[in-house]
Amino acid sequence: MRIISFTKNYLLLSALSTVAGIHVFAQDSVLTIPLWKNGAPGFEKLKDEPEQAKDWWVRNINNPSISVYSPPKEIANGTAVVVCPGGGFLNIVYNSEGRDAAKYLNSIGVTAFVLKYRLFRMENSPYKQEHPLQDIFRAMRLVKSRAKEFNIDTSRLGVMGFSAGGEVAGWVSYKFSQNNSNNADAIDQLSARPSFQILIYPGPLAVPDSVPSNAPPTFLLAANGDDCCSEPIIKLMQMHRKAKVPVEMHLYEKGAHAFNMGYRTEFITLKNWPQRMAEWMKDNGWVKKD
Repeated sequence: MRIISFTKNYLLLSALSTVAGIHVFAQDSVLTIPLWKNGAPGFEKLKDEPEQAKDWWVRNINNPSISVYSPPKEIANGTAVVVCPGGGFLNIVYNSEGRDAAKYLNSIGVTAFVLKYRLFRMENSPYKQEHPLQDIFRAMRLVKSRAKEFNIDTSRLGVMGFSAGGEVAGWVSYKFSQNNSNNADAIDQLSARPSFQILIYPGPLAVPDSVPSNAPPTFLLAANGDDCCSEPIIKLMQMHRKAKVPVEMHLYEKGAHAFNMGYRTEFITLKNWPQRMAEWMKDNGWVKKD
């Protein structure tokens, strides 16, 4: 396996993910909830600045939020997932790595919350890496605080991320015991730990120094031709095994970066990868078996 300098190639491939994920941007009529009522701590004055959106991307996120996608009531099973789309911290690839993922999860009875987090690599961004980390911690806690409203079981709340969103998901899965809150409200007293995590071609920042023994069970998936984001899942798999934390890994022969939910790829294996995720969720009891 080739080992390359991650950062340059990762940013390039994250930008190319936009090509693989082109849709006309038309966000569904869903409930969107700001993570903080008065704006992100320390950046309250920016909360009313409008987002920028065109085709596949969303940018200029100053009031981070979650958008709620609920499954049909007759198949809802109480499991929920916070979905973190990718985009290299330059964009949010909302449709193909947020909405499409949420709708697939809905089809297997899972409630999805798509996270728009702050982008520290966007030109002239006032944010640093610590800010999307704060956003995912707050998102997990916010969903738990409103679990009754959305008929979800907090013991079956997971996190899912693609590319840079996989880094965001990994941060909360491996650093959940850290106290990173600048706010002292009741929501921030809740645990941010996910019950499970799903990382799809996660970037290298997802890889911690070590995996704690109480990290959540993890599903890892990438294509071997992904120069930036196949090696992280191999490293994570080995670290999980060392920590004796349950892990399942799929490394596909065909494909590269940013195949999203598999809807636009030519490869059968990548078209069908969401089914492997669903099977893993069923085997672990988060989704009912057929």
